[in-house]
Amino acid sequence: MVTEITISNAERKMLSEAGYGESAINYYLEKKYMGIIENADIISQKIGSCGDIMKVYIKIDDNNLINDVRYEITGCAGAISAAMAVVDLVRGKTIEDALKINDGDIFNALENIPEKKHHCIQLAVKTMHKGIKEYKIEKVL
Repeated sequence: MVTEITISNAERKMLSEAGYGESAINYYLEKKYMGIIENADIISQKIGSCGDIMKVYIKIDDNNLINDVRYEITGCAGAISAAMAVVDLVRGKTIEDALKINDGDIFNALENIPEKKHHCIQLAVKTMHKGIKEYKIEKVL
């Protein structure tokens, strides 16, 4: 009999052997920021060079602080873990500070990710930045 714990441990082992850091593995397995925000202030989408699709939902308060972020993703472990790390780094920040988040910040948060998956980090960051920039245009900030 295969249990969920056994599957989770098997995934963890496979991801580790593939070069994912412990933090990246946890982000992928937990997927704590996956989903939608019903009354998001902005929804934006981007398709990566590999075909992964990311849609970001952002909730921003009256002081231009990012209150909440959720992603919908059709993609690999690299895409999911990168997007989840982006959320941790931008929540509670101003939109201007969130625009300063870069690929290196996400790589450091993930601890490690296979080189072939670095484009996933770029996609997660670019999707977030695109959403914030669209919000700024819409609100004329």
